[in-house]
Amino acid sequence: MKEFTRYSSLLIILALAACGGDNGPPAAEDAPQPGTPAAEEVPALTMDLPAGVTAAMVARGQQVYEGAGICYTCHMQGGVGGPLGPNLTDDHWINTDGSFDGIVNVVLNGVTQPLEHPGIMLPRGGTNISDEDVRAVSAYVWTLSRGS
Repeated sequence: MKEFTRYSSLLIILALAACGGDNGPPAAEDAPQPGTPAAEEVPALTMDLPAGVTAAMVARGQQVYEGAGICYTCHMQGGVGGPLGPNLTDDHWINTDGSFDGIVNVVLNGVTQPLEHPGIMLPRGGTNISDEDVRAVSAYVWTLSRGS
């Protein structure tokens, strides 16, 4: 019974963090600020991107993933997955076909009946990120499974 209580408590804490609970996203001062090299550098990608996706969009998507999108709360830093969200770095897709458009659709609409994880994903991850940020974070997620 103690083990059940311990795991239940962990899931509640993680769910609160994912929903913007007490932990929230990283502090704004931790994020790269406009005008700093980290904010303006766009990493070179060694892959062909989907139509309409740019390297700058992928870089912006990583910022959204690690910041306002709070994606890391369920999918963990780097998208390796955790108790509440699947691994985004492999080629095993659970709620989409893994295409850029499929990922955009999942982020926009959420996952109301997850097939493998205990909690639902709200549309836009429960945040108010813009359509542009949805496309950017989807571009970043698309690259994670392709060894960016």
